[in-house]
Amino acid sequence: MEVFPGITMNQEVCAGKPCLADTSIDVATVVGMLGTGKSFQEVEEMFQLSQDQICTALRYASYVTDHLPLRMPIKGSSDRTG
Repeated sequence: MEVFPGITMNQEVCAGKPCLADTSIDVATVVGMLGTGKSFQEVEEMFQLSQDQICTALRYASYVTDHLPLRMPIKGSSDRTG
């Protein structure tokens, strides 16, 4: 099922994680590789993706982080989950 343009979720693919459409590459893997310093070109080659697919993963990650109901931790709380 498409959950965002170019992003699908299917319980039988990547255990239901958001993936780039028509692949078994999950968004977290793509974003994580870029976050560790890999270049767009390295990620393209590593996973046989296009630059557009990589940008789609980044757009989805940005959308999700902008729309999640995140809570600030309570000052002095030992509970780090928020």
